[in-house]
Amino acid sequence: MSAKSRQPALRCASERTGSPFSSTAYDYIFTDRFTVPEHLRHFYSEQPLYMPHMAFPSDTTRLPAGPPPSRTACGLPDSGFVFCCFSNPPKILPDVFALWMRLLAAVPGSVLWLLGTSDEVMPNLRREAARAHIDPARLVFAPRVEVGEHVARNAAADLFLDTYPYGAHTTANDALLAGLPVLTCAGETMVSRIAGSQLEAIGLPELVAENFEQYEARALELARRPELLRSYRARLAANRATHPLFDMARYARDFEDAMERLWSDHAGNAPV
Repeated sequence: MSAKSRQPALRCASERTGSPFSSTAYDYIFTDRFTVPEHLRHFYSEQPLYMPHMAFPSDTTRLPAGPPPSRTACGLPDSGFVFCCFSNPPKILPDVFALWMRLLAAVPGSVLWLLGTSDEVMPNLRREAARAHIDPARLVFAPRVEVGEHVARNAAADLFLDTYPYGAHTTANDALLAGLPVLTCAGETMVSRIAGSQLEAIGLPELVAENFEQYEARALELARRPELLRSYRARLAANRATHPLFDMARYARDFEDAMERLWSDHAGNAPV
């Protein structure tokens, strides 16, 4: 940031930052119209440099070849609905965790599969589950593994539950790449809308909730209607090959076009 504050170029743009800098050091911010819609532009000092589909690129090399691991191999029960969230635990705030506990209470036999990052996180979350009258054993913690193995094991879950207000970015992308539907709640901040942008780009906008009530109701609906969940998984599998989210050749062209628009704006030929 210190180098940027010295204006090292005629025009400076931020990319994949997750939030505006609100600084005169940056002229533009790479984004898309879901992440920064018109009614939220007044929160940004930078001028949005809109990508046509999504501003968050994917790394399609992260998914290894071969079938996904079994539930048993992942330490999951053979039956029952598996809610999942592999976001870093500091993103799990009390109101979100309380909502997740209500889901476990409402869906008998379900479990919540989380990332086990430290010896402090697991007992803390188990204690909070017990306070919500949920058997702590229904929280299953996944160990850290190699990236390809981690992406592949997403497929063993039934539904990825996003955090709020700091939502999943790469973690949501990993889930979608593995064929796991993601449910998110989009707020007003950039970090709360990136998962929703990815769902729009993969053709699953119905999985973007506008508030906690919608989020909880949709999660329960998907847990109770297996045929609906199967239809989302089928759409996700089909759309991965046809929609923009994982089309990195298209993304590269869109990024080049955006850079040309930036230069055109600097030269005074046309607005961005």
